Amino acid sequence: MNTLTTILIDDEISNLKGLAQKIGELFPAIEIIATFQKPEDAVKALKKAQPDLVFLDIEMPRINGFELLAKLKEIQFQVIFVTAYSEYAIDAFKQNAIDYVLKPIDDEDLIIAVNKAITAIQTKNDLENNSRLVNLLTNTITHSNKIIVPTPKGLSFIPEEEVMHLEGYDGYTKIHLINTTILTSSYNLGKFEKLLNPKFFKCHKSHIVNLEKVRHFENEGYLVLDTEERIPISKANKKAFLEFFRK
Repeated sequence: MNTLTTILIDDEISNLKGLAQKIGELFPAIEIIATFQKPEDAVKALKKAQPDLVFLDIEMPRINGFELLAKLKEIQFQVIFVTAYSEYAIDAFKQNAIDYVLKPIDDEDLIIAVNKAITAIQTKNDLENNSRLVNLLTNTITHSNKIIVPTPKGLSFIPEEEVMHLEGYDGYTKIHLINTTILTSSYNLGKFEKLLNPKFFKCHKSHIVNLEKVRHFENEGYLVLDTEERIPISKANKKAFLEFFRK
């Protein structure tokens, strides 16, 4: 594991020292770059530079852990809440914490929470690396007429002629192929829209079709593909679609 950085925030100095010692013993690859007793100071530091992981006490004077996070415009780090009160657990997860540990901190609980955070950090890094790779490949192998599809397992290179249409849902994209296979990508539909060549047409907010696979246009608002699938086309896009075929 590459070195990860963390910041510890707790108004009790004894808690900070105890947690720092446990992290040093159990996770030597995690570098503690700062500790804060005053939440106001932690807010200032986190606005300037964010670590990979933050251990955050919930019960603190003046500003509690939830209020501290609310003061940040952007949160790029994983959060493990530290609390003496288990009833804070639900609120903690509402704040998108990776986990929480109860005081006094048990080694096994700490290991579970930190490993979850490490997995989340690595997954995020993998997605970012994939994104950079996709952009690089798109700029260097556009002549290959292939669509680069980031998937949970890596990258797929799909010939354009094998793609029927793309369907967006919940921030993901389904790529429908001529052999009825469906690939699911972590990229949203808008990202694909920027990468695809002009023969792919966004006919609806949730659909992009391969124009070479369109067999019929139905006046009631559908495009029929070679596979007999009916894809909705919005009123706003009908004119642009018909103009394309008049060229």
